[in-house]
Amino acid sequence: MSKIRVAVLGYGNLGRGVEFAVKNCPDMELYGVFTRRQPESVKTFGAAVFSVDDILNHKDKIDVLVLCGGSATDLPTQTPEFAKHFNVVDSFDTHAKIPEHFAAVDKSARDGKNVGVIAVGWDPGLFSLNRLIGESVLPNGNSYTFWGKGVSQGHSDAIRRIDGVLDARQYTVPIETALEQVRQGKNPNLSTREKHLRECFVVAKDGADKAKIEQEIKTMPNYFADYDTTVHFIDLETLQREHGGIPHGGFVLRSGKTGENGETNHIIEFSLKLDSNPEFTSSVLVAYARAAYRLNKQGQSGAYSVFDIAPALLSPKSADELRKEML
Repeated sequence: MSKIRVAVLGYGNLGRGVEFAVKNCPDMELYGVFTRRQPESVKTFGAAVFSVDDILNHKDKIDVLVLCGGSATDLPTQTPEFAKHFNVVDSFDTHAKIPEHFAAVDKSARDGKNVGVIAVGWDPGLFSLNRLIGESVLPNGNSYTFWGKGVSQGHSDAIRRIDGVLDARQYTVPIETALEQVRQGKNPNLSTREKHLRECFVVAKDGADKAKIEQEIKTMPNYFADYDTTVHFIDLETLQREHGGIPHGGFVLRSGKTGENGETNHIIEFSLKLDSNPEFTSSVLVAYARAAYRLNKQGQSGAYSVFDIAPALLSPKSADELRKEML
């Protein structure tokens, strides 16, 4: 059987992770990487590199295009644009803007008779699924999501796009007392600010206005405005030495009650501990790339989220194998 031909648009941490992830999938092969940079300047682990300007010339050789740009400025335009021509998967993670992003991708994908899977990763993505399952199984209850401690790629990218910033890392830090209240079944009513801190380590360009950068970070809507945020300015050497890794993780909990009078308590908890946020996210993207390909082969088109895709479509195994080995 022929392999699913996957291509990558953008070769940063996420694109590199897709290259690794495809190698672990016997039913897939990496067609190549497309970049806005000069192709000869991009060093991969064996993947061919092409200019994004030539991507339509490769249309018939690509089954799924995995978009690895940032949610702040890349994906809102790239995903609808390329969904006209390819089956696509992205990791758009600006939660507040997912409905409008879905609508834009849906129109383009339907026009092109392609499948566009959006907001894939672990949150949004796997955590979203666990929130849905928890709420469906325990309708009388409360859901809680805690992220970290770890580096948020999207938030770090958003800081790096601020004028005067050379590089940055942003850590999301759960507030332990809030997490323990949930685990104890106390069902606290927690505001956004009461659940997490945001800690930023920023390298400013020479002569940049640090006070202005800090103010822009702390007031950025959808990213930092609703949190207690600390900004540390450090030099590039310190950033690379002390903040070179990209770990992350988190928890989804559902605290619910059953019984005639709600006297029986239950806690559902799903957790992740990741040594590499981008490598794990890339692995999720690749699994959903398989689903996008299969859906399109079935004649489907339009936008999909993780809620719309049957779990069996993620696995390289057949339905018979899944029922025998995992059910």
